[in-house]
Amino acid sequence: MPLCAALLLASCGTAGGASDEGPAPGAPARVTAEAGSATSVHVMWNAAGSGVHAYEVYRGPTKVTEVPAAQHMVDVPRLRPSTMYAFTVRARSAGGRLGPPSREVRARTPAYVAADHVAPSRPGRVTGKVVDGRAVQLSWAAAHDDRGVRSYAIQQGGVGIHVVGGAQTATVVTGLRPGTRYAFTVRAQDAAGNLSPASTPVRLTTPGAGDHRGTMPTGFDVVSRRTAGSYYLDLSWDPPDVDGVITEYQIRLDGDTDSSLVWGGTPPTGRARHSLYAGQKAGETHRVRLRARLPDGTWGGFSAERTVTTGR
Repeated sequence: MPLCAALLLASCGTAGGASDEGPAPGAPARVTAEAGSATSVHVMWNAAGSGVHAYEVYRGPTKVTEVPAAQHMVDVPRLRPSTMYAFTVRARSAGGRLGPPSREVRARTPAYVAADHVAPSRPGRVTGKVVDGRAVQLSWAAAHDDRGVRSYAIQQGGVGIHVVGGAQTATVVTGLRPGTRYAFTVRAQDAAGNLSPASTPVRLTTPGAGDHRGTMPTGFDVVSRRTAGSYYLDLSWDPPDVDGVITEYQIRLDGDTDSSLVWGGTPPTGRARHSLYAGQKAGETHRVRLRARLPDGTWGGFSAERTVTTGR
């Protein structure tokens, strides 16, 4: 082949196609799988680095779900009792390139127990110590159940942030914020899905200076809208950029009325929007701000406060 033709083909091959999509992400590390009940398995993993748009979770060769890049755990439901399952996780770039699969992890669902309404006992003697500014180590005394404990859920502020198997009585919780006070509790779950009462809390403070500015929603805006004789406040904002998925917000109206916004299913990506009912009178002035429940179970900082008057 003439040299000029070879150079032309080389330049065409590098001018577009897969190279424009950038490199494929790496494989997610530290993948774990634990049966949460007779019909579900909880899969967790570490981030696969930058450039990840989403994670795909596979049961054997079958893709069962995908989650946004900020989410590093998922419950896989609708499984069969007493069955061994194998899971892998793959990262996907914004250009659609799939990284290599993670190492395969296995979990066996327990036998289904009919008519089991007895919850496990409360886990006891919960203790903890700080590992560093972003991690703590927790341990507890095993709970008891007439048919066996299948898993333990670690909660912070009543929100589940970590899951381990029923044979485990210690774990390291990562993804925390420096300079932040935490109150962790542990709950046991059996194969039928019954949850124990929460343990007594263990309170720990991570070292380092806490910076809450990055936890505030930004670009917060509120406008008044009239529809069918009533006024609504249309809120829009950019979620804080944190390591994890935000599923809940607290909206504060006029400084003393709080309401909760909880996304059902997967939260929307990009700019978030929500509407509040504001009555039927024009000329009423309202003050609004909001904050996010962060993936570590704590509340982030409040957004800037906005003032809006109905009918204007």
